[in-house]
Amino acid sequence: MSKQALPASPDLAGYTAVHGDIVALLEEARRAAARSVNALMTASYWEIGRRIVELEQGGKDRAEYGQALLKRLSADLSQRFGRGFSERNLEQMRLFYLAWTPAQISQTASAKSTPARISQTASGERALRAISETPSRHSIDITALAQAFPLPWSAYVRLLSVKNTAARRFYETEALRCGWSVRQLDRQVNSQFYERIALSHNKAAMLEKAETAQPGDAITPEQALKDPFVLEFLQLKDEYSESDLEDALIQHLADFLLELGDDFAFVGRQRRLRLDDSWFRVDLLFFHRRLRCLLVIDLKIGKFSHADAGQMHLYLNYAREHWMKPGENPPVGLVLCTSKGANEARYALDGLPNKVMAAEYQTVLPDAQLLEAELERSRRELEARRVGRGGDVGVGE
Repeated sequence: MSKQALPASPDLAGYTAVHGDIVALLEEARRAAARSVNALMTASYWEIGRRIVELEQGGKDRAEYGQALLKRLSADLSQRFGRGFSERNLEQMRLFYLAWTPAQISQTASAKSTPARISQTASGERALRAISETPSRHSIDITALAQAFPLPWSAYVRLLSVKNTAARRFYETEALRCGWSVRQLDRQVNSQFYERIALSHNKAAMLEKAETAQPGDAITPEQALKDPFVLEFLQLKDEYSESDLEDALIQHLADFLLELGDDFAFVGRQRRLRLDDSWFRVDLLFFHRRLRCLLVIDLKIGKFSHADAGQMHLYLNYAREHWMKPGENPPVGLVLCTSKGANEARYALDGLPNKVMAAEYQTVLPDAQLLEAELERSRRELEARRVGRGGDVGVGE
């Protein structure tokens, strides 16, 4: 029997061109998907804000009625749709509508002297018609309305924190003109760019410089879709790590603690918390049955620093206020730092009511040296496995 001829290798130049085209196509499609999700989410939140304002205006005592309305809506929507509809979030939707009224959006969209938020196309006209509809009596075209909001929801949340209306409009205009990412917008607001340019004698040069992104400003489509606001909107599971090694270490650590006995009950991984408009993630959250308290665990790929201790105390204060249930003891924090040749485990016990309780916790919780040894063993095992597989790290094996 004759051997079947192997297929000829593709022409290298032709293959490179096709491969490049496909990569560009997929990257653009993913960016478009992220923009589409964000636009629909933003339009939905604007519409929710409008309906809250309209219903609120029917209350006899507006302030009292509005607070009661948000509280009830928060409870009902959270039960039906999960996270993302806290009273604070609903209040931001309300403020979003009040800051971007239909008249302001329509006026900006039709103005020739400023960058149009809505393109002068059929889709733009549909957006303006959608805005002019009365939501209490008509079914809103959310897809058309989404054309009115080219920035992601995270950007509008950041803009809402700018109390000066003129400054807010300036930042919005520049974000659209320069194509700022949310990180760029945040950096410019934090640097008081509006105030600095008002005092500058060379405004054109400053505006031109602001168009240039800095390292770290870019946001990939994956990062855009993993935005906590997007995950809440889509009701997707939030698990995120900076690297495969960190992800694998977190999983190994969780398995190790569960193997120590039945005192540890797993509560969550990559637990998200929000402070003002900043998001944080707690790597692991356990409940210790004998101590009757939460154990907040944060893993750092690197050496221990004072900033790590400060962040852990921030987590503990949040957990004490929002996660601790009646009858439980105050939560305990555990910071685990790992780097080549140096591992460290530190408990944060400062929030406990007395030294006796702190001493009791130290006798029940795993010894720091035991945790450090486990970190070292796991890190070496995972790095060896990654080298053996050409860079990939297996998780949960």
